[in-house]
Amino acid sequence: MKIVKITIDPDNFAGLPQGRVDFKRLDATTENTIAAHKRQDEADALFDAAKFARRVRKRLGLSQTEFSQRIDVSLDTIRNWEQGKWQPTGAAKTLLKILDRAPEAALAALK
Repeated sequence: MKIVKITIDPDNFAGLPQGRVDFKRLDATTENTIAAHKRQDEADALFDAAKFARRVRKRLGLSQTEFSQRIDVSLDTIRNWEQGKWQPTGAAKTLLKILDRAPEAALAALK
């Protein structure tokens, strides 16, 4: 793979290669739109509990066995969550949300 380094002059875009970027749409994107997309993405991830449970565990860098030991849930339960056979409910669902948003604090509290 060939690597080409270029210097970008923010005042002169004429020299840049044309990409497939829709600059009008990009310029029209607001912080509120980005936040709304982020909320929707998070809602979609939470909706699919199996993917959410697996994503939380992988973000923590733990195997299923390690994760089950750290959060004091049986290994079979973790496997069933990740395979979509069961959905975490109540306290388990809340714990996964906390582990997703504040992993260091949650894991420190679980010691």
